[in-house]
Amino acid sequence: MVDDNADIHTDFARILMEIDDQAGQDVDAAEAALLGTGVPVRVQAPLFEVDCALQGRDALALVSTALTESRPYSVAFIDMRMPPGWDGVKTMQEIWAIDPALQIVVCSAYSEYDWETLVSLFGYLDKLLILRKPFEASEVLQCTTALSRKWHNERALYHNERALRHLATHDVLTGLPNRAILEDRLSVVQAQSDRAGDEFALLILDLDRFKLVNDSMGHRAGDELLREVSRRLNEVVRASDTLVRLGGDEFVIIISTIRSRELAEDIAKRVIAALLEPIHVLGVEVRTSGSVGIAIYPGDGKTAEILMAHADAAMYAAKQAGRGVYRRFDASMGSSAQDRVNLERELHSALTNRQLELHYQPKIGAVSGRIESAEALIRWRHPERGLLAPDAFIPFAEECGLLNPISNWVIREACRQAREWHRQGLPQIRVAINLSAGQFRMESLLQTFQATFAEFEVEPSVLEVELTETAVMSDAEESVHILQNLTEMGVSVSIDDFGTGYSSMSYLRRFPIDTLKIDRTFISEVTTRPEDASIVRAIISLSHSLNLKVVAEGVEREDQVSFLQALGCDQYQGYYFSPPLEPAEFAKLLGPQSGPRQ
Repeated sequence: MVDDNADIHTDFARILMEIDDQAGQDVDAAEAALLGTGVPVRVQAPLFEVDCALQGRDALALVSTALTESRPYSVAFIDMRMPPGWDGVKTMQEIWAIDPALQIVVCSAYSEYDWETLVSLFGYLDKLLILRKPFEASEVLQCTTALSRKWHNERALYHNERALRHLATHDVLTGLPNRAILEDRLSVVQAQSDRAGDEFALLILDLDRFKLVNDSMGHRAGDELLREVSRRLNEVVRASDTLVRLGGDEFVIIISTIRSRELAEDIAKRVIAALLEPIHVLGVEVRTSGSVGIAIYPGDGKTAEILMAHADAAMYAAKQAGRGVYRRFDASMGSSAQDRVNLERELHSALTNRQLELHYQPKIGAVSGRIESAEALIRWRHPERGLLAPDAFIPFAEECGLLNPISNWVIREACRQAREWHRQGLPQIRVAINLSAGQFRMESLLQTFQATFAEFEVEPSVLEVELTETAVMSDAEESVHILQNLTEMGVSVSIDDFGTGYSSMSYLRRFPIDTLKIDRTFISEVTTRPEDASIVRAIISLSHSLNLKVVAEGVEREDQVSFLQALGCDQYQGYYFSPPLEPAEFAKLLGPQSGPRQ
């Protein structure tokens, strides 16, 4: 309340702050007793905190202090004549200059301050009312209640809009700016560079092996990793630079106004170094690295789109160079980027156009010398590039989100082929398929198996699932539960590439698995390197003590077979007996069985 009459202050305090209404309650009770009715329920009037000032300058000081203390006023009643200081108009102008959201009620007994006069001074405003003196208490209470609620609603709307704007322009997980800010910032930096004749750099960072963490340890672990990476990157970039999370595990850094191109490379080195220290995720020490691509404006691109594409191409060149390094864009990378775009489009069509195939490599009984099972290995019969091995497209399928659809196709095709061989009267053998860490932890995995077995009318025992050590051990407790469900269904389980991961012997004993596969790196020189021989001997002994079968991979020579037979290895597979074969060729081999293919 701003008025040079202190009695007015007292009146306002009584109207807006008084809570003792005992006299009114006594009247209600007496009336109810006289008329024989119930005592009416009184609605409690809203209560307000009231501060008062005798002069406009004092009011401005109160408003300023309230803003500083983050407790702004909602409504101000201002008298129009307050000699010897500012009048009401001057007071309103000064107050609205620092707090434009304040709702104001003009109090005046003089006709010269009418609505038309105020409109001529301030325009049509929905935060300005006129209250003529003398006024009723109900008028004061009504104005205060209505305007304060309006002020609160507007304030809530402002904060909600601000929060929505922040959500629209920032990544929820990391709090970093998102693509919307990136586009705006690129246009600003580009305009500044054009005016000043300067260069700026665009860096794209992609985390190496992030999908492995996300798939094997779960999305919660992936989110925690991204937050820590964001924190470390924030410590590397300069205040004048812009750090953006582009999506997934990709980040962008705009380095404004570089005096030399070495500055961009220096920041790329610092980014890579910042990720060298291990990150603790859900109590597990995780190591990651980053591959960085650099493009310089305007030499590497004169538009934001071209600059982004060239930085992306440089980043993929860094990944191909061994990961955890940086590369600057050069013209030879442009075709590589286009190749990736084409490959993604072609891989999508490969699923629908039946270009994917399964080839089958037999697993041979070390003692019997006969085919006892087979591993299904995917191939892509590309219409122009010929038959492609999985190394040529599976890593890319992971990056572009096609691995799960491809894995589902593998499950269905393996079951379909097993049924077809059975219908041909061939011996029933178990077919092994490889599951990625991500698919192993998909909630729909068991339903996918059940639906596929029902569709092709095959028994679950016809299928074997091969999993890497890393996929199983990343969340060992959850893995035990999933493996139990698979085993109860009748599906066999083997651990692939055993010896290259980090299996815990205590968990290995708990896992409901059937087979360990010795990685080919230990088999290739098993007869010439005593160290490899000792490792293979130990794995076979350990497996048999746990009632597990052992399969040796990558067997290519007769001396390797003899060594494995002497140790009691159960099965082997490799080019010594047969390479992976098309289904028709494998069927011929499965019929009247003989020795190794020549």
